[in-house]
Amino acid sequence: MKQKLVLVGVLLILAAVLVACGAPAATAAPTTAPAAAATEAPTVATAVPATEAPTAAPELTGDSLRGGKLYDIWFEELAVDAPKDVNPLWLDNAKAGETTPEDSYRCSTCHGFDYKGDLGFVGIAVDAGKDPNTILAALKGSTNPKHDFSALMDDQALTDLALFVSKEQIDVTAIAVDGKPVNGHADAGKTLFENNCTDCHGHQALGINFGTDAEPEYPASIATDGTVEFITKLRFGQPGRPKMPSGIDNSWKNQDYSDVIAYVQTLPAASPATEGGRIYDNWINALGATAPEADQPLWKTQTENTTLKGGDTWLCSSCHGLDYKGKDGINAKGTEGYTGFPGILDAQKMSEADLTAWLDGTKNKDHNFTSYFNADEIAREVAFMQKAMTDHTPFVGADGKSTGNAGHGKVLFTTVCKVCHGDDGKTLNFMVDEGGTEYLGTIATDEPWGFLHVATVGVPGEPMPSGMNLGWSAQDIADVLAWAQTLPTK
Repeated sequence: MKQKLVLVGVLLILAAVLVACGAPAATAAPTTAPAAAATEAPTVATAVPATEAPTAAPELTGDSLRGGKLYDIWFEELAVDAPKDVNPLWLDNAKAGETTPEDSYRCSTCHGFDYKGDLGFVGIAVDAGKDPNTILAALKGSTNPKHDFSALMDDQALTDLALFVSKEQIDVTAIAVDGKPVNGHADAGKTLFENNCTDCHGHQALGINFGTDAEPEYPASIATDGTVEFITKLRFGQPGRPKMPSGIDNSWKNQDYSDVIAYVQTLPAASPATEGGRIYDNWINALGATAPEADQPLWKTQTENTTLKGGDTWLCSSCHGLDYKGKDGINAKGTEGYTGFPGILDAQKMSEADLTAWLDGTKNKDHNFTSYFNADEIAREVAFMQKAMTDHTPFVGADGKSTGNAGHGKVLFTTVCKVCHGDDGKTLNFMVDEGGTEYLGTIATDEPWGFLHVATVGVPGEPMPSGMNLGWSAQDIADVLAWAQTLPTK
């Protein structure tokens, strides 16, 4: 036992010596390292571009007043042909009813002159004040491909229209309600009308008929039956008539428009004598009628004129002439227009009943126009023969030259005729469709009697001012002819 204890002691001393001398300590079992977290690929910092404010649409520039006329009748303002087919949007609308292709494409027909919509179409009042770019996009079909007008109007026209919709709409009830002007004063309206409108419309507003002579439309007609349309025309002007004053340009206020409406509603809405004169000249064009295919029954009683056929043989002017002298005037024997039929200047002395009897077949069954004229149209031609037909002999010499005062004629021409015909009378070429040349000067020189007739009563089927309704005398009209005969013919 004692020996064992001695041995243990020796071993412990030896161990202590070994440790002190640097003997390697016993290696502890390695400690397992904790599982490393999954290493993520280092995130590469992506350069973030500086945020730019969205690019604003360019500000549209154009003529919002022209846009108002485009809204009214764009194809007349642009002087282009109206579409030949009905607008597909019209066909999609069961409430729209029947219409003409022309009317189906007018903005004003669908959206109304009060901008509230009509015939089941939505109004545009909600678009007042909107960004014109948004409106322009809609006009190009952004909201409905069928409402894309870009094939019909150029970009500037659409821009002008968009500017109108955004900037020029008003509450028309501030001017008129149910066709009645709000606090309108006719006396004040007369002053405004005479200062701005009489050069073209005359003092009775009968100078220009905007309809056919089957359904005449003068300013009084529009002011009474289409008051809100009349407001649009007063504010912006008549489409296709760049010289018509704009109330907006004239700084008119709502009261001014009310006053003018009050006055114009007092004026006549018919001009039987001048309408009858256009019927006498060419009733087919004047009434918008279909020309007869067969010759007039009396035409076969003459054999000299074989040039005219069908509808042309039914025109009063073909037989009796635009000098009203028939075979005793410019269509005398030996001329291209000779027919042998008598003139009608003596008709001025006949009663209304007798003249009516000549036109309705009572006097001669082969001179019966009742298949083409109604009683009112016959009455208007009678009125022309009694009140507007003039013997032009004192105003045109044997050589066809006017005896009038060209200097005075120039003043009248410049005031009225120049607006459409231009300074030299060449703005309108009446033979352009036939590939020829016929200007105002050409007609004045080659057909002075026809010139005097149309200058007196107007051109059938065209909104040309009537000299008679402008207050011009026969001498005034002869003076205009004298000036027109100085204008170029080619």
